[in-house]
Amino acid sequence: MAKRAESSGRLDDAARAGWLYYVAGRTQDEIAAAMGISRQSAQRLVSLAVAERLIKVRLDHPIAQCLELGARLKEKFNLVHVEVVPTDPGSSSTTVGIAEAGAAEIERWLKRPDPIVLAVGTGRTLKAAVDQLPAMECPQHRILSLTGSIGPDGSAAYYNVIFSMADAIKGRHFPMPLPVLVSSAEERDLLHQQSLVQTTLRLGREADVAFVGVGELGTDAPLCVDGFLEPTEMASLMEQGAEGEICGWMFDSNGVLLSGSINERVASVPLPPRDTTAVIGLAMGARKYKAILAALKGRIINGLITDEATARYLLSAA
Repeated sequence: MAKRAESSGRLDDAARAGWLYYVAGRTQDEIAAAMGISRQSAQRLVSLAVAERLIKVRLDHPIAQCLELGARLKEKFNLVHVEVVPTDPGSSSTTVGIAEAGAAEIERWLKRPDPIVLAVGTGRTLKAAVDQLPAMECPQHRILSLTGSIGPDGSAAYYNVIFSMADAIKGRHFPMPLPVLVSSAEERDLLHQQSLVQTTLRLGREADVAFVGVGELGTDAPLCVDGFLEPTEMASLMEQGAEGEICGWMFDSNGVLLSGSINERVASVPLPPRDTTAVIGLAMGARKYKAILAALKGRIINGLITDEATARYLLSAA
């Protein structure tokens, strides 16, 4: 089973390399840089695409259409990274496909020999992605959590992924030992003055890449289900124009962070600066369409891993 999955993943990489070479007209050096691999590996993948008869007049692989959609998204929203996976019309899952693609992209970053700072958010999609990571030895890297690791009742937050990720990659990790939301701006400022928290805040500003989920809003949204917000609070935020959230930060339909008490209570690490950091959102599904679009419009994220159906919506709605 694992061998079949590995073979399928290699064919996906070969299809991607073949598309970049034969359709997008990229050089092997450019393909290597885009995929985070060596030039020799890029050459072998292009050759594999030919050997497996993926290259004809068009790329004979379902990922070809996804690559085209990804290229259009990248150009439209000026993104640093895009990956579009095929949509499974028979599945209601909001993680299948993008979790595997997210894990592959995280792994590419972790395979870099030079030290990096990698930040992660929280949530079901990221947990599913981290669960796909292979065992690795990455002592040169530092990973940090952008969101608090404590639930509203004081217990460890179930969907905080920093610890399971650290176990998988054997890297230094820096949790955020706070809840996602606190009672007031004054409490947040006081907690952020703690030396351990200051270290995580500093690393957030220095992150090379961040992987985050994009949350939809509603009384059945994760922030309510997990107990961070009461349904009445959520309803009030939506009346104020809230469209989505990332790491607890609420934003409107234009991707502008809401002013007022809610974001002043967010204890999460501020999202890294998008002019120096790749902030890649992992999200798909009709319930998240508007939140993803808003995050892209406001450049809260500058990278996206999503599915074909979501990509089509984003291209038609923007």
